[in-house]
Amino acid sequence: MAASNRILVVDDEDIVLSALRETLRRQNYEVIATSDPSSALAELRNLSFAVVISDQRMPLMSGLELLDQARHIQPNATRILMAGVVSLDTVIDAINKGEIYRFIVKPWLREELLVTIKNGVQRHELVQQNLHLQTTTLAMNEQLVELNQSLEEQVKLVARQNQQLAKMNQTLEQNLLHSMELSLHAAQTFYPMLGEQGRLVAQLSRTMAQVLQLPPNERRTLESAALLHDIGLVGAPRSLIRRWRDNPQSLNHAERALIEQHPILGQELSAFGNGLEQVGTLIRVHHERMDGTGYPDRLPAEKIPWLGRLLSVAVAFASSKLIREDAAEEIKMQANTAFDPDAVRVFLRALPQVHAPRQERQVPLSELRPGMVLARGIYAPNGLLLAPEGQQLNHIYIEKILNHDRIQPINQSLVVYC
Repeated sequence: MAASNRILVVDDEDIVLSALRETLRRQNYEVIATSDPSSALAELRNLSFAVVISDQRMPLMSGLELLDQARHIQPNATRILMAGVVSLDTVIDAINKGEIYRFIVKPWLREELLVTIKNGVQRHELVQQNLHLQTTTLAMNEQLVELNQSLEEQVKLVARQNQQLAKMNQTLEQNLLHSMELSLHAAQTFYPMLGEQGRLVAQLSRTMAQVLQLPPNERRTLESAALLHDIGLVGAPRSLIRRWRDNPQSLNHAERALIEQHPILGQELSAFGNGLEQVGTLIRVHHERMDGTGYPDRLPAEKIPWLGRLLSVAVAFASSKLIREDAAEEIKMQANTAFDPDAVRVFLRALPQVHAPRQERQVPLSELRPGMVLARGIYAPNGLLLAPEGQQLNHIYIEKILNHDRIQPINQSLVVYC
């Protein structure tokens, strides 16, 4: 079995260990389970793992201590912490240090556990793919250096070598774009609305860059940051993201603190390619405000980069629940407080040139109603198509979907047109 499907489980309670081992093996994961942290570290030195799950409270070593050591042994493995009670300090400290990817609170729900594990495996695959792309990019950079040296020695081949360099630069840019598409796809798989919002923000940013006639490097930086601006949310529970988008006032202090970390995590995740430092900077500031009350750093206006001010306007519009005209009016009213007035003016000039996509929203299975139109196809866990994209639901379709969910739970997010 491939290492990408191998999971290490560490818990000092035999009954928990047995339950996790059995549950995950039924999902065709290769599971290695142990109650001894030292044995777990030895396994990490001998085998590659996609996911490492550890209980927090163990007599010989805490889960955070174990996962911190695991991070140094296998930095690309997805690390998940299990705990009965999780304090805010533990959450923030673990995320800031990059020790963990997600929390699982005991007792867990089977469906949430399996989705978390699946997302963790997908994250590991994405990291491995990005690592491969980085290796390829570095190899191409070395080839470029060799070609530049040969230019001085082979004057007669200048034209042909320049053509080769142009092709390689194009390949490097395509690799970088492919990496960003993979990252955006991972976010969309985890929470569909993140992918749609990322593409709308990118479209808005691209049009604003054209209005301002920005240099090519600034255009690429702004568009890349737009595509990846919410990639840091893959570290938050989907239910928490939904509440934050639908009713942010319902979040408690710990939940708000977790959400406000996502620009920092997004900056870290965007560092998969060389030369993306400025992209990461823009991602970090896309929720900062001109009046200094934004997050995560509460930056005053003069500390927010100009491209970051443009990005924040595009993000606010794309994430608004209002209709297009009302959303634009709300942004105009927040000039000088939330947004840079010059950035708002650029946005208003660009908006008429941007195609308005059909609005979508996520709904739980229990809220499907006749007349709704699916924005995404609904699939069973085995890949069987239950209802295609664009299907208008009726009582028969809804009953078919609910009956299938009773037999085989449907874990995907359901997205319909508004």
